Amino acid sequence: MPDRVTLSTVLGVEIDPALLELALTHRSYAYEHGGLAHNERLEFLGDSILGQAVTVMLYNENPGLDEGELAKRRASLVSSVALAEVARAIGLGQHIRLGKGEELTGGHDKSSILADTVEAIIGAAYLDLGGEHATALVLRLIRPLLDNPDRFGAAMDPKTSLQELSARLGSGLPSYQVTDSGPDHSKRFHATVLLGKREIASGDGSSKKQAEMAAALEAWTLLQSPPTGVTAPENRARATRG
Repeated sequence: MPDRVTLSTVLGVEIDPALLELALTHRSYAYEHGGLAHNERLEFLGDSILGQAVTVMLYNENPGLDEGELAKRRASLVSSVALAEVARAIGLGQHIRLGKGEELTGGHDKSSILADTVEAIIGAAYLDLGGEHATALVLRLIRPLLDNPDRFGAAMDPKTSLQELSARLGSGLPSYQVTDSGPDHSKRFHATVLLGKREIASGDGSSKKQAEMAAALEAWTLLQSPPTGVTAPENRARATRG
């Protein structure tokens, strides 16, 4: 098991070990181990704490912005893509407890799982340490995202932003492949973005449109800053997330 002390050091806060372990427990792990508690209730709580902390921060630090622009920036900073970026920056994936099926399909690097776990950790911090410490944790985690103001426009219209970026890179027009799963009353959609025949990124949603937008924002983020030595259109190291 990865060192939880190391994770606490990276987070900059010590959360009750039992709560932290719960925050790191995905439902797939819980189901495979006799129905243990998992992190979805903490995720629900953390989502609220995250939204409030980011809203107040943006309001206080941007007195010249109207409510529309503030909403745009908030949407960017609390999106699954943004939270997954935060999670990867702190090496969170290796700490998440997953079922065997999720492990085999790359769950430790799926954007949706990473983002949900970040929210669960925020919820755990709130329960153990209170609102002030939880808010401070949120701001430490999302502060690096503010260094790239271009993300704010991309978050509002990711498909257009991706199309414009891929055109500038000479990569051609993006296309999307979408699949669905689950019963008719509760379908989930999975979209993959391709440039030519290359899969760039993927995303999930409760509708085809949401899945495509999530995939487009993920692709836009990857193409903005590909790993050293990898040309943007060929970046596969961090593709197939969702």
